[in-house]
Amino acid sequence: MAKRAPGRPTGSSGRTTPKGTNDKATLAKGRPTKEKVPPSSGRYTPPIPREQKVSPRWVPALMFFFLLGGAAVILLNYLGLLPGAADDRYLLVGLALITGGFITATRYH
Repeated sequence: MAKRAPGRPTGSSGRTTPKGTNDKATLAKGRPTKEKVPPSSGRYTPPIPREQKVSPRWVPALMFFFLLGGAAVILLNYLGLLPGAADDRYLLVGLALITGGFITATRYH
C-alpha cells in the first residue's frame, strides 16, 4: 500500500479547489462561478485601427542603422581609426546615435 501525504485525508483525490475554478478572487471567496470574463468597467475603448499598428519598412532599418552606427563610431574611436585624436566628441556622437536607435525602437510596431 502506498504511503499517503501528511495532512491528506484517506481516499482524497488530491484536488484542493472545487472543480471548474481557476480565478484567484473566486478561490479567495470560496465559491466557484462559471463566469470566465472579468466584469466590464463601463468605459468604451475603441479598437485600434489596423493601419496604425503597422510601421513603415524604414523604421526598423533606421533603428538598426542608428544602433550599429553608434556602436561602430565608439569602436572605431577606441581603435584610433577615426581622423584626429581619440576624442570625447566621437563618443558623444556614438552615444547619440545609440540613443536615437532606442527612441526609434520604441516607435516600431
